Amino acid sequence: MSVRVIRIALAADEPYPVHATLRAELERRGHVVVPFGAVATGAEGPWATIAEEAALAVARGDCDEGVFLCWTGTGISIAANKVPGIRAALVSDPGTAAAARVWNHANVLCLSHRTLSDDLAKEILAAWFDTVPGDRGADGVAKLRDVDARHRR
Repeated sequence: MSVRVIRIALAADEPYPVHATLRAELERRGHVVVPFGAVATGAEGPWATIAEEAALAVARGDCDEGVFLCWTGTGISIAANKVPGIRAALVSDPGTAAAARVWNHANVLCLSHRTLSDDLAKEILAAWFDTVPGDRGADGVAKLRDVDARHRR
């Protein structure tokens, strides 16, 4: 199986040790990591702003996908989903990561750095990258694009 090399926006609002594991695993898979927020600076920053900056990079096509983290993963996922074209999924286990790809064609993986161990991070990334979105979620994703279009400013 050949692996497609993609640019990943890796964003976090505060530094956590698990970020190094995520970055190393993404790079081990051959992806290019584009850091945002604490991943880039090592300093804490506002989750909404960091999510917006990283989500815009994905929406513009500067990055192909994103992996975003905050304390619970909730705030950064809410903020990311405000950007049209972003389908950010808050994930806490590998099964949910795979389902988010299949049913939602999610392009941003949101995680809680508070609860994420190194092993679980690797398992979630494996499920995320080893799951092909396919056609099963295509109708729902098309409806989401319609919602985005109706509510663009």
